[in-house]
Amino acid sequence: MNTARRRLALFVLFFLPGLGISSWVTRTPDIRDLLGASTAQMGLLLFGLSAGSMLGILGSGRVVSRFGTRPVVAAGILTTVVSIPVIGAGAGLSQSALVTAGLFLFGFGMGSGEVAMNIEGADVERITDKPVLPTMHGFFSLGTVVGAAIGMVLTAVAFPVIWHLGLIGLISVPIALTAVRHIPYGVGLSPKGGLQAAGREPVWRDRRLWLIGVIVLAMALAEGAANDWLPLIMVDGHGLDAAWGSAVYTAFAAAMAIGRFGGGWFLTRFGRATVLGASALLGGIGLLLIIVVDNQIVAGAAVLLWGVGAALGFPVALSAAGDSGPDPTARVSLVATAGYVAFLVGPPALGFLGEHYGLRNAMIVVLALLALAAACAPALNRRPAPEREPVAP
Repeated sequence: MNTARRRLALFVLFFLPGLGISSWVTRTPDIRDLLGASTAQMGLLLFGLSAGSMLGILGSGRVVSRFGTRPVVAAGILTTVVSIPVIGAGAGLSQSALVTAGLFLFGFGMGSGEVAMNIEGADVERITDKPVLPTMHGFFSLGTVVGAAIGMVLTAVAFPVIWHLGLIGLISVPIALTAVRHIPYGVGLSPKGGLQAAGREPVWRDRRLWLIGVIVLAMALAEGAANDWLPLIMVDGHGLDAAWGSAVYTAFAAAMAIGRFGGGWFLTRFGRATVLGASALLGGIGLLLIIVVDNQIVAGAAVLLWGVGAALGFPVALSAAGDSGPDPTARVSLVATAGYVAFLVGPPALGFLGEHYGLRNAMIVVLALLALAAACAPALNRRPAPEREPVAP
């Protein structure tokens, strides 16, 4: 299959979930008001997202090893885009259960589909010998920029949430069906339907891979926390109105996109370890300013640091996982699972902390994990141990 078309299809398939998640996030203040929900109740709604995510994430690696990436990508992306109108319908009808069901479907589709898409992207990187994963995730961020810009405008003109999210889903379905056609069969298959090749030590025993997993977890949570809570942090924590809260989130998404599309030069010039360490520190500085400085202008500028700092962590760490030793599919799957657990499951837990201590203070957890990621980043400079010969039966 044509590698250029395959790569373009992956860009599109990453763009669509970004469009969907930002469309929902920019309308969270309106959805909260339509449902009459508190911060803790919004956190409960997001646990629908978490439950779906956990099911999708934890099962994805095994399903990919048995059936390959294509059917998992197809099922995941279609579930994701179909769920968006369900969320809108629940908000428009003031039915919390329907919103929760839509978020469950969104989490399940995104959790399962994007693990498979990252395995696809790592395979394309090996074929082309180019850093494809940061650009793929850049298209996710580009999708969030487009979705956030649309959401900001529609929020400002009080366009109904039900029609907004319904149209996003209607547009996304045919695009997703077209893109999936260019994903090849057979990628990620294991001869015996398992993630671990016979005779090799299980990848989860690799200490270096665990350090990479810590970095992915921290950076993914930094991104996921913004995707779920940033508009409300700016509205409730810094006193902006809903439209300006959406505008700040749009700026965050734009900073993420710029960081991912422009990150290739820095990776080539300075290497993964330096870039990841600097990214964690930059994101941490941005978060610290948002938490401790009670000034809207400072907070708005700090969001840009948060976005640029979080941009490269997830995709670059996934590339490092694929290069960290034998059985790259299992390695990417394991680390991607940790990342998506943090990205999709971590933010709802922050909602419960936010209910008791305020959303700004809840971000201290993310700040602490970014500091830990910065401390772990130098480990990526160590070369992986040579592959051992398989043990004879």
